[in-house]
Amino acid sequence: MSGIVTSSTRSRMGWLAGGALVGVLSAVIVAPGLAPALAQSTAPGTTMDHTLSVSGTGIVYVKPDIADVSLGVTLRRNTAKDASTAAATAMQQIIAAIKAQGVKDEDIQTSSISLSPAYDYSGNNPKLIGYDASNIVDVTVRDLTKAGPVIDAATAAGANTVNGISFRVADQSAVEAQARTAAMNDAKAKADTLAAAGGVTITGVIAISELSAPSPTPLPFVESAVGAGAKDASTPVQGGNVELTVTVTVVYGIN
Repeated sequence: MSGIVTSSTRSRMGWLAGGALVGVLSAVIVAPGLAPALAQSTAPGTTMDHTLSVSGTGIVYVKPDIADVSLGVTLRRNTAKDASTAAATAMQQIIAAIKAQGVKDEDIQTSSISLSPAYDYSGNNPKLIGYDASNIVDVTVRDLTKAGPVIDAATAAGANTVNGISFRVADQSAVEAQARTAAMNDAKAKADTLAAAGGVTITGVIAISELSAPSPTPLPFVESAVGAGAKDASTPVQGGNVELTVTVTVVYGIN
């Protein structure tokens, strides 16, 4: 029985053969269309983007109109309560003196409050000798002519810690615009030089990224200027110039 082929069997075999033939023909027809894609996927990096990437820097110097001063009081007392109370009382007087110079409430911000035990380590065993309390505020002075008087008034009221002073510009938008223009001009000059040296032509800008870094210049405060023997001297404050730097990375198309 297994060697006999019936008409129905022949029909099924014909359909199978026909299906196989269609599959072969489909493969023959479709395969050429896939060939370029397959060739490209198996040979990465055969084409390269024609681009030129350069960085440009723009630096603008401008006179500041705001000073930020960090100052306050640091003291030691026998007990934690006495130290905390003394620091709080001193800071109240310091803040009142700062406000008397025309500084507004919103321009005075507490930046640090600390209270810690103090030990004498000179002997074999550490010995508690008191408690150190500190209260520091950051003061924004919007009139540079008042920066020195603010420091003097604060120290006269009891401030014995002045951590430093820095300067900035209230509205940086115009300065940043100048720095961006200078950075783009710097990038374009570099790109033109490289393109000419490489024998290529710049066709346009493909991408731009920016890194903005304003750099106010901090000035250390010399405590001796308001110490003994200099009580009648006013603290000089020189604003100088503030440097604002913008760096851009520009990708140019070339051919």
